[in-house]
Amino acid sequence: MSEKKIAKHFKEKNIAVKQDALKIDKRTQHFVTTGKEDNPTVVFVHGSPGSLSAFIDFLSDSLLLSRAHLVTIDRPGFGYSNFGKAEPSLKMQAALLQPLLELRKQHRPIILVGHSLGGPVIARMAMDYPDLVDGLIIVAGSIDPELEPNERWFRVPLATPFFSWLMPLSFKASNDEILETKKELELMLPLWKDIKCPVIILHGMKDKLVPPGNADFAKRMLTNTSVDVVLREDVNHFIPWTHPEMIQQAILQLLGQFERNGLAKQ
Repeated sequence: MSEKKIAKHFKEKNIAVKQDALKIDKRTQHFVTTGKEDNPTVVFVHGSPGSLSAFIDFLSDSLLLSRAHLVTIDRPGFGYSNFGKAEPSLKMQAALLQPLLELRKQHRPIILVGHSLGGPVIARMAMDYPDLVDGLIIVAGSIDPELEPNERWFRVPLATPFFSWLMPLSFKASNDEILETKKELELMLPLWKDIKCPVIILHGMKDKLVPPGNADFAKRMLTNTSVDVVLREDVNHFIPWTHPEMIQQAILQLLGQFERNGLAKQ
């Protein structure tokens, strides 16, 4: 969605919206926010390819707006965050997201929601910046390196200058980062034990793009925190659009948990 369409989208719903960007070195971190500034924070991170518009409807959810300040971002290479110029390193993607979370650290808890490739991005955030992350919701997340499909036979040629020039920029950015995903997930293997915040895993048993076995991987690897796994037999990969209520309920579950523990206001 263009910035003009985003503004129109929220104007029609009579919801105040802010579109902004942070400059980090040569990178731009573009994001959109709704909701009261002093509420707890929920940050949505899209998959590949994608953009912040993947979660745009959540930013107008009246129930979520009554409880949280909602943020959706363009990951590196997508939307208005250096479109077409991917950042394959998950560690670097987390580093680019860190300044945005720093702006919200006085408005706790901070909950991260990541779909598909956004799943390992938010996991990396919790590994590298545990003081800024209070809860994770991993939605159909591709987190197990052993379950990554062997696609190098066609992705490597697509990354050559000739094919890169022919591809739409969003697909070029997606190919460039997915090409390195297995290696990036392998680098994270020793770090899963460092995640101490509560985690909710949402996955569909009909997911043909990211195997449900990724949920089993999460249960094995997250040894130092609570893990709540929600598997649905009738659900595929596209949970944010087909079953948004699963994400809504997971957010409300974490907010309620934090309220009971005194971390969030009621």
